[in-house]
Amino acid sequence: MTAQVNTDRSTGDYQALDAAHHIHAFLDQKALNEEGPRVIVRGEGLALWDNDGKRYLDGMSGLWCTNLGYGRKDLAAAASRQLEQLPYYNMFFHTTHPAVVELSELLFSLLPSHYSHAIYTNSGSEANEVLIRTVRRYWQILGKPQKKIMIGRWNGYHGSTLGATALGGMKFMHDMGGVIPDVAHIDEPYWFAHEGDLTPAEFGLRAARQLEEKILELGAENVAAFVAEPFQGAGGMIFPPESYWPEIQRICRKYDVLLCADEVIGGFGRTGEWFAHQHFGFEPDTLSIAKGLTSGYIPMGGLILSKRMAQVLVEQGGVFAHGLTYSGHPVAAAVAIANLKALRDEGIVTQVKQDTGPYLQNCLREVFGNHPLIGEIQGTGLVAALQFAEDKASRKRFANENDMAWRCRTIGFEEGLIIRSTLGRMIMAPALVAGKADIDELVDKTRIAVDRTAREYGLL
Repeated sequence: MTAQVNTDRSTGDYQALDAAHHIHAFLDQKALNEEGPRVIVRGEGLALWDNDGKRYLDGMSGLWCTNLGYGRKDLAAAASRQLEQLPYYNMFFHTTHPAVVELSELLFSLLPSHYSHAIYTNSGSEANEVLIRTVRRYWQILGKPQKKIMIGRWNGYHGSTLGATALGGMKFMHDMGGVIPDVAHIDEPYWFAHEGDLTPAEFGLRAARQLEEKILELGAENVAAFVAEPFQGAGGMIFPPESYWPEIQRICRKYDVLLCADEVIGGFGRTGEWFAHQHFGFEPDTLSIAKGLTSGYIPMGGLILSKRMAQVLVEQGGVFAHGLTYSGHPVAAAVAIANLKALRDEGIVTQVKQDTGPYLQNCLREVFGNHPLIGEIQGTGLVAALQFAEDKASRKRFANENDMAWRCRTIGFEEGLIIRSTLGRMIMAPALVAGKADIDELVDKTRIAVDRTAREYGLL
């Protein structure tokens, strides 16, 4: 396919203007200005092109969001039609509109039956901000206003707004002002890093039982909810042992603590199930959603509530002092409808579960199972992580694993591949429409990047 390159301005011009006006996410801006960012101008399927005509295979679905890939005309057409009919209206002033009503009808037909209500937002960060207030309001209505402590996990990620940052467990973000009162944390279920002499099953139980210890330390009468990602996304695509989530659910039910799943990354087919909590076999009280809801074509997120919670808020709560200007935006809703229908009607989620997901996982294990740089391979469906390790048998990690993984990620860009490094792990999450040829290219270019990294560090 011939790349259609934007020739309106040179790459240097775009980079200079970018440096003059932008502060980018999670980067040293001064260093980026000296280097100059890549200027991406077009996408089609899993491919992206920059302003100089170089093609990249997007192995990260943007930021885990372009589940249908780039260039879907049906999603663009849905947005165009809605823009012409009703480009905007709010959900204040006792009003609603057909697009958001029809989206909810479709969404709840795909969700398990114990969910009933949604509060729409613009992003996953906002969904988790809304989560904090909604959970606390729920307990207020039930006459338990002291139940307001939220428990999250170290190295968990729930967004970069103030409340979401506090709820997450990224300490360097906390150090930059991301803290609020009444938030606590327990350890992450990262077996490769923290197992000691335990088997995965034993470790999963030990990690889960930290929640019980924390609840008892804080007082169950004070704890509102436990909030976590079914698998950790930004923290490194870390999958907990199978014993973990059933024990977490048992503990939450025992102490009357709400169980809240952050499905911003795991939702809408990533694991081969519609939602990641279904893959792990537990039943949360709330779901935070975003990203795959619209395949990233337009911003939209939301908080999904169980019938148990919704009934209390609706029947007993009176006025809930909450609202967002763009909540349930009609254009976003129209795109979400087109996106969800495509995922459903084209059998894409089923394809991930039965065909392309197992193919990716098998390919990774065949190629990297005995690689001298790789200590563990995790994942399911179209999400995976390669763990760098100095010694696989003892699970000894490299002292400079961050630098090694960052170098591997940089080499990937040189090879025309976008994957991500987090701590000592290389992570990938290609679009759910990836075919086997796309997966072959992803795995092959990842192998080249890992091999080049190993050679540079004298390990191959």
